Amino acid sequence: MADVHDIETRSYNMSQIKGKDTKPEILVRKFLHAHGFRYSLHGKKLPGKPDLVLRKYNTIIDVRGCFWHLHAGCKYGDQVTTPSEKITSRRKTAVERDKVKIAEWKDAGWDVIVIWAECELEPKRKYSEKREVTLNNLLNKLKE
Repeated sequence: MADVHDIETRSYNMSQIKGKDTKPEILVRKFLHAHGFRYSLHGKKLPGKPDLVLRKYNTIIDVRGCFWHLHAGCKYGDQVTTPSEKITSRRKTAVERDKVKIAEWKDAGWDVIVIWAECELEPKRKYSEKREVTLNNLLNKLKE
């Protein structure tokens, strides 16, 4: 299937996809801050620059997009197919990179919590029961 956009339009559209300060990430940040947790953003000293670093709790929170990181069994993740070989290879590369990053973080002694953006946080909904459950589970993991 041919792309519906010309090369310049597609390039512009792809450049607008954010990697930092995404809506799901901000939802998690606001929730943690409201519950008294303090964190640093995009730890530059750590491999892969994780989204949230809670040094006091020795924990890294990585908020991932289901599509780009091929969330297993998710209707937004691995069940979505794309005819573009370039995008398919980027998704597979992201999964391989994620495995390496998690291994490096765990080897360095960090606890890692992965939150899946679209299916666990449902950022497009104003209120989500699933989001509340996910964030409360996160709170419980941090308090343990």
